[in-house]
Amino acid sequence: MDNWHKTSQGLNPLGMIGVFDSGVGGLTVLQALQSLLPQEAFLYFGDTARLPYGTRRRSEILQYVREILTWMHSQGVKMAVMACNTSSALALAQVRSEFPFPILGLIVPAAKMAVTLGERIGVIATSATVKSGAYARALQELSPTVAIAQVACPEFVPLVESNCLEGDRVHGIVRRTLAPLVEFDPDVLIYGCTHYPHLRHVIEQYLPASVHHLDPAHTVACAAVRKLEAMNLATPCPQGQVQFYVSGIPEQFAQLASQWLGYYPTVEHLPLSILTQFYPPLGITAPPLEVSVVAAS
Repeated sequence: MDNWHKTSQGLNPLGMIGVFDSGVGGLTVLQALQSLLPQEAFLYFGDTARLPYGTRRRSEILQYVREILTWMHSQGVKMAVMACNTSSALALAQVRSEFPFPILGLIVPAAKMAVTLGERIGVIATSATVKSGAYARALQELSPTVAIAQVACPEFVPLVESNCLEGDRVHGIVRRTLAPLVEFDPDVLIYGCTHYPHLRHVIEQYLPASVHHLDPAHTVACAAVRKLEAMNLATPCPQGQVQFYVSGIPEQFAQLASQWLGYYPTVEHLPLSILTQFYPPLGITAPPLEVSVVAAS
C-alpha cells in the first residue's frame, strides 16, 4: 500500500505542491493546477539539462525521478505531481511507496476521462511512453472493448522546446506523424505528453472536427484537488506563489515559459552536480537538506 494511503501525519498543509517535467511541457499541468488551486504554493522543476525524457531507458528515468522527488522532499512539499507522461509510465508505480507524500501521475486520470468520451481512442506520446504500454493497459482495464491506437511522436518535444510551433516544417512533421491516426479515425485523442498541447493548433488541422482532444493536465489537476481534500492538506492560508527551478539554463527556460505564463518568471538554477547527490538518500525521513542554488541573472 502507498505510504500516503495510510496517513497524512507529518505533512504540512502549508507545504508546496511539487510539479516536475523534463522542460516547459509541464507548464500545462502547472497552469491547470493553479486554475483549480489558486491559493496553493507550487515548486516547479524542469529537468532541462537531461531532456528529452522520451528516448531514455526506464532505469535512467527512475533514477532522475528519485533524485527530483528526494530534492522536493527536502523542500517540504506536501504532494508531487508528475507533469510528465514518460515519468508516469515508467516510474510512478515504483516510487509511490518510497516517499511519505502523495505522488500523482497523468495516465490513469486521463484514461478514466477518455473512456467516457468514446470507444476509439488515439494516444500520441513519446517513444518510451508508447513502448511502456501504460496507456493501453489503463484504458483496457477501464473498458476492455475499447479500440486503441498509439503513435510515438519523437519530433514533437524538440519542436516545442525550440519554440518551433508554426511553419511548413512543423506542419510536415505533424501531418506525417499523425497519418496512422487519421487512418484509425479516433473518437478521442489523448495528448500523452505534456509538451504536445502546445502543438494542438496544428494537430487539430489534420483530424476531424468531431475528435475530442484530451489534455491530461486538467484531469490530474482535478485528481489533485480531490486528494488534498481527502487528506485534509489544502492550505488554510492563501499563498499562490510559484518557485521555478531548472537543471539547465534558467534564462532559456524563462524566455520560452513567458510565452505561456504571461509573465517572465524568476528561475533558479539547480545544477545536476547538486541534484544527483540527493539519491540514494541515507533516509527519506532525514531532516531537510541545505540546498544552494544559483539565481538566473
